[in-house]
Amino acid sequence: MEENQTMVTEFILLGFCLGQRIHVLLFGIFSLFYAFTLLGNGAILALSCLDPRLHTPMYFFLSHLALVDIAYACNTVPRMLLNLLDPALPISFGGCMTQTFLFLTFAHTECLLLVVMSYDRYVAICLPLRYSAIMSWRVCTILAAASWVCGSLLALVHVVLILRLPFCGPHEVNHFFCEILSVLKLACADTRLNQLCIFAACVFILVGPLCWVLVSYTRILLAILRIQSGEGRRKAFSTCSSHLCVVGLFFGSAIVMYMAPQSRHPEEQQKILFLFYSFFNPMLNPLIYSLRNAEVKSALRRALYKEGHSQLL
Repeated sequence: MEENQTMVTEFILLGFCLGQRIHVLLFGIFSLFYAFTLLGNGAILALSCLDPRLHTPMYFFLSHLALVDIAYACNTVPRMLLNLLDPALPISFGGCMTQTFLFLTFAHTECLLLVVMSYDRYVAICLPLRYSAIMSWRVCTILAAASWVCGSLLALVHVVLILRLPFCGPHEVNHFFCEILSVLKLACADTRLNQLCIFAACVFILVGPLCWVLVSYTRILLAILRIQSGEGRRKAFSTCSSHLCVVGLFFGSAIVMYMAPQSRHPEEQQKILFLFYSFFNPMLNPLIYSLRNAEVKSALRRALYKEGHSQLL
């Protein structure tokens, strides 16, 4: 580095460049969404652990998805809420790198979990007689652990490549959290290797899994069409269409962000797209995947009945 360059030790997250009144309004709305996200995913996680009837592979993976969504929200939202109240509040370089690493870990893990969940549904609907043998608890544990490990290792590669870069100013990240592309724009060195690594990771963690999910749900839909019962067919179609909506939002926004030419997506539009990761996907997942499910509703009623019965005693 040149002698007149100084190392950056902290960053300022610019967030949403709006007026103070709008910031206060957004603080209230986002706080409400944050609470709904924690309550919804926390309820799914608690029910999956406490109710023996939900100790199945499907709810095992749903509990991991709920855990990822809670972690997503806790990693980005509290800091964003603080910055809405105090836009000049800095974040340390180490804190920024930690936030980037955790965000990438949870993003990669959710991609892989969605693939695993689609495979679980494929086996359950298309190969029902072999379901117990294929989706044993050992296999489920290995698939879940592999999702977390692969997600963490891929995130670690990105962060290590960032740490080799010098940051000598400016120190303002034009985002509401330390998103990797926004951080790379502040590096005073060549970032082509980082960009290449991001693109390769997108092919591996986004395009490949998305193709697998689409193939799985295509075969599921073909199996559903062979269902004789009209009511059963409508219920299965409703479930699959809801799942595909979540998959489309998650994978679609990620592919647009990381694989489309950046010049086509102004930074303010990128922030809106990232709200799907921080708010909408984590908040909608409990509703779409679980709370619409009759088994989860029954488990919730049983839990509330036990709580009310114990208070009466």
